[in-house]
Amino acid sequence: MDSVNLLSIMTIAFLGSFGHCVGMCGGIVLAYTTTKVDDRWAKTRQAVAHLAYSFGRVLTYTLLGAIFGFLGGVATFNNIANGTLWIVAGVLMVLAGLSLIGKVKFLTLIEHSFSKSRWYQESFRKLLRSKSLFSFFLLGMLNGLLPCGFVYFFAITAASTGSPLWGAVVMFIFGLSTIPALFSLGFFVGIFKQTSLRNTMIKLAAVLVILYGLFTIYNGYQYIADPNRTLLQCHGD
Repeated sequence: MDSVNLLSIMTIAFLGSFGHCVGMCGGIVLAYTTTKVDDRWAKTRQAVAHLAYSFGRVLTYTLLGAIFGFLGGVATFNNIANGTLWIVAGVLMVLAGLSLIGKVKFLTLIEHSFSKSRWYQESFRKLLRSKSLFSFFLLGMLNGLLPCGFVYFFAITAASTGSPLWGAVVMFIFGLSTIPALFSLGFFVGIFKQTSLRNTMIKLAAVLVILYGLFTIYNGYQYIADPNRTLLQCHGD
């Protein structure tokens, strides 16, 4: 995984978080902000609470990245299988990009109603009643389990690395890159919710997702045609 790929992941996640993530998780952020965060708290404590929530999400994403990276490595039996995985990942990325700008309903179709399960709702309510800083962290971890097309996109990227370590790195960077948008949404209570910034960011993210998907498809083709060259590009060996 080279620095160009990591920079692309960071850029796509950062821009996309102002669009898709704010739309998907904004309700949860606003819910815990109005319920758990006491207005009498010092701004420093409020900021720590929001950061604890964000780092809880990041931990869940990192663990998921390691799992998907491991599964991707297990599934990669030969050069053709590995190249095919990259091509499939690239196609799904292109579909995700088109979905972000409303051309297809790919992300909507794969975002299921896990949040409606009894276990999730009971856990959410319990954590929502607590005002301890650790409860913010646990709530973030819980939110990291929510089905989300944007998370799936990066999970596929993690799987395509074929490595638990690099899979974790991909999802860790993704999680960190989403912090500014969701932290700002909670700390400033909706600053991006009612502005044109969200639409601009989501369009930029969509273009980058599509371009990165095409690049991934090309990498998959190169892996099949010249595995030694692509191994050097993608895994830094």
